[in-house]
Amino acid sequence: MTQAKICGVNTPEVLAAAVSGGAGFIGLVSFERSPRHLSLAAMQVLLAGADRAAKIVVLTVDADEAHLQAIRRDVRPDYIQLHGAETPERAHQVRDLTGAGIIKALAVSDRADLDGLAAWDGAADHLLFDARPPQGAARPGGLGQSFDWTLLAGLNLSRPWFLAGGLAPDNVAEAIRVTGAPLVDVSSGVERTPGVKEPGLIHAFLDQVRDASPRP
Repeated sequence: MTQAKICGVNTPEVLAAAVSGGAGFIGLVSFERSPRHLSLAAMQVLLAGADRAAKIVVLTVDADEAHLQAIRRDVRPDYIQLHGAETPERAHQVRDLTGAGIIKALAVSDRADLDGLAAWDGAADHLLFDARPPQGAARPGGLGQSFDWTLLAGLNLSRPWFLAGGLAPDNVAEAIRVTGAPLVDVSSGVERTPGVKEPGLIHAFLDQVRDASPRP
């Protein structure tokens, strides 16, 4: 069954909606240029006493050692999401430094972007395929853009992978049908305005994922 990650969670109400709706992963953004950014202190407050049945993911962009150590100390996430220019070698370093699993985001615009995926075997627990941002974009993701899903049709990797980029309640079922994605990721697709998520849209998205998922 396909699992979903709600990324950019930033309020107790949004966290509760994601957890009650059955999200498998909760994404917290640690990147100051994002409208979804949270300080590590805010993440601590948000997660205090929260049901951690869903896996906690902290998204970073080319973070340095000091920041990664602070994430490990203050948040204790299950995964670090690398959404910058990190290499497989850097992913190994982040794993060793934080003790967390690794999700690596890869930008996709054409089939050539899928070359060399084998280099990530052993370096990342999950790959996340996102739309390549336009030239000059201030952020590497969370822009509400999608890419040609047929590029991922039949993709066979050793570990489950995420489909991201422009997903929303009205298209995620089709995205799962086309790609067979075992994991999906949404952020802007469940927002009223950038950084402001709507619990009703989160539930609608998770319902669509559940209904579209192949049954075992």
